[in-house]
Amino acid sequence: MLQIKVYSDYVCPFCFLGEVVLERALQGIKGQVQIEWMPFELRPYPTPTLKPEEDYLQTTWQNSVYPMAAQLDIPIVLPAVSPQPHTHHAFEGYQYAREKGLGEAYTQRMFRAFFQEEQDIGDLEVLTKLAKEVGLNEEEFRLALKAGKYKQAHLDALKQAYEEVQVTAVPTFIIGNKKVRGLLREEDLRRLIKQELENLPDAR
Repeated sequence: MLQIKVYSDYVCPFCFLGEVVLERALQGIKGQVQIEWMPFELRPYPTPTLKPEEDYLQTTWQNSVYPMAAQLDIPIVLPAVSPQPHTHHAFEGYQYAREKGLGEAYTQRMFRAFFQEEQDIGDLEVLTKLAKEVGLNEEEFRLALKAGKYKQAHLDALKQAYEEVQVTAVPTFIIGNKKVRGLLREEDLRRLIKQELENLPDAR
């Protein structure tokens, strides 16, 4: 089984595009890989987050995000949530979802909720509703986040990203023994995954 780790932030549009491209690249071979989504906060609390109405995001989206999404045929919108949410609570929720075996479904739901439905994924009630949609226990999830039950697990994961893996930009993919920063084309990502599958000891 090939291990793939993806470092991303739920408010990073390139991470959402990367998630979709990865899903496409894995068609027909997904049963041979194990994906683990790893947190990386671009602007950790209390660092101020960006506002969608201001020039920086407007320009970035018009010049980079929208053209890339159109090329990939992925529906995406610059969410009107202002300022953009901090993602530490969403990632604490991810640790709960991961423990329940629903980490990947939760991650996919977060991306689509923010970048296609413009939901505020910094809001506890929104997160709780989304958690329920992917099959998690609504009340248990809410209580866990309110109590900060998964705060330390999230902080430990962040520390690993910053210090051990030395992630400096997202998305970052760790595919077997290869570390790839940024968004790859579907065919390039699939080729790399197949190469790493062939390099597994039990594949020889």
